[in-house]
Formats: sequence, structure tokens, C-alpha cells
Amino acid sequence: MKPAPDPDLVRTAKAGDEAAFEQLLRPLIDPAYRFACVMLNDPSAAEDVVQEAAIKAWTKLDQLRDGFDPQPWFLGIVANQCRSLRRTRWWSTAKVAEVPGGIGATDERIARDQDLRNAILRLRPRDRAVVTLHYFLDLPLEEVAAVTRQSVSAVRSQLYRALHRMRPSLEIQEGLR
Repeated sequence: MKPAPDPDLVRTAKAGDEAAFEQLLRPLIDPAYRFACVMLNDPSAAEDVVQEAAIKAWTKLDQLRDGFDPQPWFLGIVANQCRSLRRTRWWSTAKVAEVPGGIGATDERIARDQDLRNAILRLRPRDRAVVTLHYFLDLPLEEVAAVTRQSVSAVRSQLYRALHRMRPSLEIQEGLR
């Protein structure tokens, strides 16, 4: 686990200091945005979700326990915002444009990345969350469990089943030894 932020910073933020809260939240915004992008498959909606989550985090700051890493706590808020957004009626009818590959991306890498993206998007949202949190945000299983409000063994099982469901749709190259 990562070290917890300075306890004085958390205490100051809880006392209502906006600058301390911003300093506490700043390193969490990028991972939260990446997580929301994968969960929603829409960068614009992901930005909105992270902004809403930041506002909720400000109002729920008293729920952050002293001495604990705020990342699982904040990602849990982001996950709840993603779930709430997916429940709305407009979300099921909206179409999202595909995001092109990065600068210098080869056709082969773009195709491989698209295959992986499609395999992840075919997963149920709960499975997509554990795969994203563990493999793309590099959170340990304990923090994934905290974000998803499950036990570590439940997360481990869910991760195993999700990867098992993804394998048939991915062409895995065994050439790297």
C-alpha cells in the first residue's frame, strides 16, 4: 500500500481549507479520470463524473479516515458516480465516437489496443471496474476491495472470472519468453 498523505493535510482539509483539499485531491484526479474513461467509454462524461466526484468528496471529507490512503476512498466515489450515470435513461441511447490511437501508434498496436478495449467493454461493469483498478491503475487487491466494497477474496475471484471471459476474444501472443 502507498503511504498515507500528511495527517496535518487531511486534518486541515477536514477543517474546511480548500487549498489543503485541492492539494490532497490533485494526485488522485488523473487515476480517477482514467478509471472513469474505461468505465464509461466516453472521455467527456468521464470529466463530468470526476468533477462531480470531487464535489461529493468535499462534502463527504469527514468520511475519510485519518491515516488511510485517500485514493481508494476517492475512486469509490468515482465508481458510484459512474454507476449513477449509467443508470440514467439517456446513457443507454447515447453514441460515443471512437478515440483514435496515440501519436506514433502502429496499425498493429492500434488493432491490439482496440481488441483489448472491446474485450474490456464486453465485461459487466463490476468486472470492468476490478480489471481497470487492478491492471490499469495498478492498485493492490486490498485497495480494489476497498473501492468496490468487497472482500479481497471476492475481488480475486471476480478478477479471475473476468480475465477468463476476456481470453477467448483476445489473441495472446506467446512469443515473449
